[in-house]
Amino acid sequence: MTASLTLISHHLCPYVQRAAIALHEKGVPFERIHIDLANKPDWFLKISPLGKVPLLRIPQDKGEAILFESSVICEYLEETQPGAKLHPADPLTRARHRGWMEFGSSILSDLWLYETTQDRETLEAKRSVLKTKFATIGAELGDGPYFAGFKFSLVDAVFAPIFRYFDVFDTIADHGIFDGLLRVTAWRNALAARPSVKAAVTDDYAERLMAFLRKHDAVLLKAGKIAA
Repeated sequence: MTASLTLISHHLCPYVQRAAIALHEKGVPFERIHIDLANKPDWFLKISPLGKVPLLRIPQDKGEAILFESSVICEYLEETQPGAKLHPADPLTRARHRGWMEFGSSILSDLWLYETTQDRETLEAKRSVLKTKFATIGAELGDGPYFAGFKFSLVDAVFAPIFRYFDVFDTIADHGIFDGLLRVTAWRNALAARPSVKAAVTDDYAERLMAFLRKHDAVLLKAGKIAA
């Protein structure tokens, strides 16, 4: 099947990964174009109101439509594309899922400073914040492998890229963020094994993330064991 949708991407962006995971879960063919956010091409700036990824290009009878913001893209895919449903049918449950998706975005904000700071005290403060937030969502988890039990949802698509960071962080620092969070750890492992999650990044993701940390002279690279 020929891809009609195009996902404008960056290799490391967790928000792009959300949309890619949703597309893979639904079995929707798509083309993916990676750009360099440090050197944004003119054609991209012309179609991206915020100058950010992801963008979804959708062919129309005349020209194309452009969607921006990962949450908007994921909602559009859920409403228009066939395949697995990634939102609950019940309105209240669906609204709660959207709330936890926003909670995931707040974790990404914390992660940005955690991975880029050159200050040890800031690193340790953000480590504490992250552990608390993972404990908070851990209290919402049931017995199934995913957020909503045995059914994969958009909440999972939001958290899989978050957990992916720690696959790399685990190799360079003893952060202890998931210590004692058994359900969160099981959830993290289940998401890492999901084919759509694996397919959401290129094979050199870890190498690219390490290069990003070195570029920012991140104290995380030198941290060793971060205070418990």
